[in-house]
Amino acid sequence: MRLDQWLASAHESLSRTLAKKIIDLGGVHLNGRRIRKCSQLLRCGDSLEIYQDGQPLEVYRLDDQALIFRDRYVLALNKPAGIDCQPTPARYKGTLYEALLTYLKDPFRPLDKPELAMVQRLDRETSGVMIFSIHRRSHKPLTEIWQTRKVTKVYHALVADPGLADTGEFISELARNRRTNRMKSVAKGGKYAHTRYRVVQRFSGYALVEVDLLTGRTHQIRVHFSEAGAPLLGDRLYGGNRQPDGIPISRTMLHSSRLMCDHPVTHSPLVLEAPWPEDFCLLLNQLGGHL
Repeated sequence: MRLDQWLASAHESLSRTLAKKIIDLGGVHLNGRRIRKCSQLLRCGDSLEIYQDGQPLEVYRLDDQALIFRDRYVLALNKPAGIDCQPTPARYKGTLYEALLTYLKDPFRPLDKPELAMVQRLDRETSGVMIFSIHRRSHKPLTEIWQTRKVTKVYHALVADPGLADTGEFISELARNRRTNRMKSVAKGGKYAHTRYRVVQRFSGYALVEVDLLTGRTHQIRVHFSEAGAPLLGDRLYGGNRQPDGIPISRTMLHSSRLMCDHPVTHSPLVLEAPWPEDFCLLLNQLGGHL
């Protein structure tokens, strides 16, 4: 039996059309390997795993409007919230990585895979500036810029304000809690994490903060502010699942606003900026802040 037919017949909640979408996105794994061919024939004893992430099944596609900078060696873009940077068990198609491969593909050489390398990650719900290497000459030097921290990364976040100092910093070691799958500060055995911030605006119980990310650990900004009693608004994982004044928040209010580093090949300075997205500006305004 075909894979799509079996999925539709074995699961009452899946129509054949929906089954095809899940397969096309990359959410079905056959015998431990992702399979995206609906007509794949199944055999007795095959093992199937189906992953769904609860996100829309529409496929994200990159367009020129998202670009901030591009030359022969690097590409910078304004990542929208709600998009995974790299493939997950639930999807390959529609991730930022796959969208970039599609965007960069040479129509005259359809079989050639673009030279794409990722040096940074943003969480699914985080928006803003990202930079990628798109040429083999820039892969290693751009990676070294990140590894040696010769890059300035500036974020903006909307947070609960328990009385934050006007400026401050958080320094800790971060490690993953295997039981909760969340990051947390530990006394020893974690990875060094350093965050600086300044309060840009305050409103009743909340604040807009500018964050200088000196290291780039998983969930670093989210953890540091949560542990300071100032979780990011909308951050359900780290205590920010709130509706201030009854305002629903659909995602973690974190935006990568600015990246500054030397170009990995030409060595000229790069200043890459992404404007705040509409949902961020709207919430800021609703809370009483101003742009």
